[in-house]
Amino acid sequence: MSNDAATTATPRTVDAGQPEAPAHGIGASLPPADARAKTEGTFPYAADLWAEGLLWAAILRSPHPHARIGSIDTSAALEMPGVRAVVTHEDIPGDSSYGRRIADRPVFASDLVRHHGEAIAAVAADHPDTARLAAAAIAVEYEVLDPVTDPEKAFAAEPLHPDGNLIRHIPLRYGDPDATGEVIVEGLYRIGRQDPAPIGAEAGLAVPRPDGGVELYAASTDPHTDRDLAAACFGLEPDRVKVVVTGVPGATGDREDPGFQLPLGLLALKTGCPVKLTATREESFLGHAHRHPTLLRYRHHADAEGHLVKVEAQLLLDAGAYADASSESLAAAVAFACGPYVVPHAFIEGWAVRTNNPPSGHVRGEGAMQVCAAYEAQMDKLAGKLGLDPVDLRLRNALATGDILPTGQTVTCPAPVAELLQAVRDFPLPTLPKDTPEAAWLLPGGPEGAGEPGAIRRGVGYALGMVHMLGAEGTDEVSTATVKVHDGVATVICAAVETGQGFSTLARQIVQETLGLEEVHVASVDTDQPPAGPAAHGRHTWVSGGAVERAAKMVRTQLLQPLAHKFGMSTELLQITDGKITSYDGVLSTTVTEAMDGKELWATAQCRPHPTEPLDEAGQGDAFVGMAFCAIRAVVDVDIELGSIRVVEMAVAQDVGRVLNPAQLATRIEAGITQGVGAALTENLRTARGLVRHPDLTGYALPTSLDAPDIRIVKLVEERDVVAPFGAKPASAVPVVTSPAAVASAVRAATGRPINRLPIRAQAAVAVPNS
Repeated sequence: MSNDAATTATPRTVDAGQPEAPAHGIGASLPPADARAKTEGTFPYAADLWAEGLLWAAILRSPHPHARIGSIDTSAALEMPGVRAVVTHEDIPGDSSYGRRIADRPVFASDLVRHHGEAIAAVAADHPDTARLAAAAIAVEYEVLDPVTDPEKAFAAEPLHPDGNLIRHIPLRYGDPDATGEVIVEGLYRIGRQDPAPIGAEAGLAVPRPDGGVELYAASTDPHTDRDLAAACFGLEPDRVKVVVTGVPGATGDREDPGFQLPLGLLALKTGCPVKLTATREESFLGHAHRHPTLLRYRHHADAEGHLVKVEAQLLLDAGAYADASSESLAAAVAFACGPYVVPHAFIEGWAVRTNNPPSGHVRGEGAMQVCAAYEAQMDKLAGKLGLDPVDLRLRNALATGDILPTGQTVTCPAPVAELLQAVRDFPLPTLPKDTPEAAWLLPGGPEGAGEPGAIRRGVGYALGMVHMLGAEGTDEVSTATVKVHDGVATVICAAVETGQGFSTLARQIVQETLGLEEVHVASVDTDQPPAGPAAHGRHTWVSGGAVERAAKMVRTQLLQPLAHKFGMSTELLQITDGKITSYDGVLSTTVTEAMDGKELWATAQCRPHPTEPLDEAGQGDAFVGMAFCAIRAVVDVDIELGSIRVVEMAVAQDVGRVLNPAQLATRIEAGITQGVGAALTENLRTARGLVRHPDLTGYALPTSLDAPDIRIVKLVEERDVVAPFGAKPASAVPVVTSPAAVASAVRAATGRPINRLPIRAQAAVAVPNS
């Protein structure tokens, strides 16, 4: 990352002629309300919680990826001083399995272990060390079984689960199966297992209630679903379980697994005491879901001028031991398997299968990221075979509004794909590093690297990506919000969880814009509030933001109607600015506080986007509410002798609909690109026959600030989506999807190697000597 980026909060956005942003309301770079608390260390993370009479929990996890359990002996653990309770599958009063989509994952393994790190039992003790020692003292008799770790072999393997090994199969059929092109290119691609790797510890606290219920304090991103799953597990009515959302230290899908919360609640109910768990880094790697490792086979057909004729693909997603979000991830992968290109004929086969590998689930850009890396590699390969410039080839096939996806759905939202690609192509390239000792850190490997400047080759690559917005295939997206105003201060009550995406800031801006009040507070989230749904696919910007806007407009009407009636005018002729109400002709001028005269005004509203439908047996259907697009140009330096890679610059142009908070938007885009660079170069949770190797941050290499490239936001296309509140689109998922493909494209350009695996291994980037 450049020095100026490390020392200033100014977004590195290049787009001249933009008007000056307002001080507050929509379009302002309003800082996050929790920024001060986070920087001062007073932000209430779950790991910091405390309660009187607190007990500590520890979970015993399987050392095997596949085994039959003969017996579980907890007597040694129960005899240890300080141990208050041990729970296994026999102590679950309600549903013994859970799942957000398919309830196939046991809270505790009972007869079979299906992945390394699966929970077997949990212990509550008066000290965390005692709890860990007691968990280790539980004697489990295992009959170790051969694990199924190759997803291709899962089809013929013995069933790993009563539901079988196949979770979903989607055969997409679009156009003429006999169509063929004059030029054909094929490829086989593999995408690794990226972990969300939350920097903040995964933790939770369960507190028993006098009515026999329990309160769960956790960094949940979907508290109402977590409540319902917990209530079913505990054998309680949902109103006797309350989930209170603590500070979420960022989330890219890793906070959606309630597997850390359910054992806590069981222990709290059994002991009658508050119970806390702070997961170790190893437990995090073993316990939560990861990005789906994917195997992709592609064949692209094109005519002699480079127009795509047909795309054929086979996509195989490794779901790990349980289904989780694999059905949804597969739908996105199949639907976007051709990318943001016009393809008249497409035949895609997609499968998601169970294995004994670590569980896969929702991680930002799931499904879409894997196929983007593959179809963009195919576009590079096709350009090379046709002798065309890679950008020109992409422009000839770029999708636009009104075109039809291979799912049969018409693209009705803005789709400025060609405009985005042209913007990054035309942006000036970075200068070459000078061959001086002072600039040695610019070389791959840094100042202590073993490389020689003469072995460095620079490559430039391009990628186009797309994601869907909100839930898909018939998901009922709805959110509820309440806005209250008293004494000139507004309060927003909405169960949309702030995960770092900026919803709390956006909610304040919406109310500021609508009611003209500067002081706006957003209430903390718990399940006593109406549900707002999960924090994924940009849905809170759209659905929860839309609910806040509607509630604020209802309060505005309540405030202005008496004044409008008194002065014989319409409320549309009144405006609220900086806490003052004025009429168009200047006759009326008063403050919001005076107009309210001590009253409290409030309103509750819902937002529900238009419905979608599941893909049918041919992969056809209007499955998505809308889509967002992105173009990225990557510049890399590669040491062709050592295979080390440095990403120099990422130039990005993005379809954002409308900029609601410029600084926040730039931060989201930069964060998404950095996560994508990690997937391209370093992040891969490695396994050996189902065993996770090095489940820590020394064995799993996250990109740091020194690895992050200069990120140049060269264009933000503000073509508003008319069906979305404010016209805005989600910001962070599409750069995650697109950036790994762009980096791979640039490495191909630098080395001449095919680069068909992510993350890119050093040996793949070593240039082959001329024979």
